[in-house]
Amino acid sequence: MREAALPLSSGRPTVVVDGQVASDLAAALVALEVRERVDGLAQAQLAFGNWGTRDSAPGYTLFGRDRLEFGKQLDVKLGEDLLFSGRIMALQARFPKAGVGEAELVVQVEDALQDLRMKRRSRSFEQASLADAAQRIASDHGLTAQVDGDTPTLPLLAQVNQSDLAFLREQARRCEMEVWLDERKLHLAARQRRGGETLSLDYGGMLMSFDVRADLALQRTELSVAGWSVADKQAVKETASADSLLGRETSDGESGAALLQQRVGARPDTVAHLHPGSADEARQLAEAWLRQINRRFVVGHGSAQPDARLRCGATVELTGLGPLFSGKYALAEVTHRFDVAEGLRTEFVAERPWIGRAP
Repeated sequence: MREAALPLSSGRPTVVVDGQVASDLAAALVALEVRERVDGLAQAQLAFGNWGTRDSAPGYTLFGRDRLEFGKQLDVKLGEDLLFSGRIMALQARFPKAGVGEAELVVQVEDALQDLRMKRRSRSFEQASLADAAQRIASDHGLTAQVDGDTPTLPLLAQVNQSDLAFLREQARRCEMEVWLDERKLHLAARQRRGGETLSLDYGGMLMSFDVRADLALQRTELSVAGWSVADKQAVKETASADSLLGRETSDGESGAALLQQRVGARPDTVAHLHPGSADEARQLAEAWLRQINRRFVVGHGSAQPDARLRCGATVELTGLGPLFSGKYALAEVTHRFDVAEGLRTEFVAERPWIGRAP
């Protein structure tokens, strides 16, 4: 086994409240989690030591709500790089058993997508595309929208007792897109169009640990989507085949669907709850859902040296893992974590649709 060439980072993140660097809060920080997933809505949780001297007397130092208050803007930075930006949505106090530890104040912070999560409504978008709906929703919340991809115009998009965020996620999934926020810009794009540089992580260097599994259990060789065409007054059913979908994404190894076909046998499946209104929509849904399934053939949980460039949707090239599991992965979840015992590090979930070939 290779020995680690780099120590864990012991540096502290920078805390910024309402645009002002709060060095005292950074010094009082005892734990931090910044969590991000590919389906949007990033969250941060910061725990601060809450006992010391206030107004020349011992006591709780952060209960005044003058520094940490509901709705205040809170940013977390790693050096000059922004890890997270959001508003304080919850305050929590921890009081440990006497003599065991110090009292803490914990703040829960969510990015601007929480506005979309908290707004539930029913409405319709007639003769509209996902891009049209995203622009309308972004405008409703003081954001701008950037939609990168093909979003066909449909006779009707119905938002029925859903939050704006849930509606966007559902419609984006139908178009094989992901939703995320970058400062005040709402992004919707297919994974291969998220862009950004490929980051190299070498096991024993920047990559500190990695637990990875290739699993055929949830793979499918074909996926069918059935529905009813209102215009043609007839049932529709379209089938997507895994061997023709992923193309270049599996060029460096063997896909889970291909191995399933070879080693176990064909495993087709049907999704019956998506209600497509045309053959084209049924085909699009079948392909989108099958790609999502196949891309989770190989899933790994890793820990790396802290790097603000490790974000959901980024591509990482992992080296030093042998012929089966070295290579490129897409990041599906990222957590930047800090505590006083281990310092700052980045944890992630990475996935891909293929396993390397044995030498």
